[in-house]
Amino acid sequence: MADGILKKVTEYDSDPLLNVRKQEALQYILDAWDDALSDGVDPYLLANAAIFAALTDMVQTHGEDAVSMMTDKLAQRIHLGEFTLNRVIQ
Repeated sequence: MADGILKKVTEYDSDPLLNVRKQEALQYILDAWDDALSDGVDPYLLANAAIFAALTDMVQTHGEDAVSMMTDKLAQRIHLGEFTLNRVIQ
């Protein structure tokens, strides 16, 4: 099962049409995020809920081992700035 989720990630990274769909999906999340902020939801609580929802859905779909393998490198990706918006690259 772990190979399946890793294969899917690789497919999304290499297929231009799937990347368009990924951007569309992100826009749905960003729109919901903005709505929640407008309603006064605390950003920290919102972020925790979003991460929880995403991980529980992925575990249900792909299993704990696959999601664990996928998230093993998450700290490294964060430190490398993959999730930092408006960063300056020199």
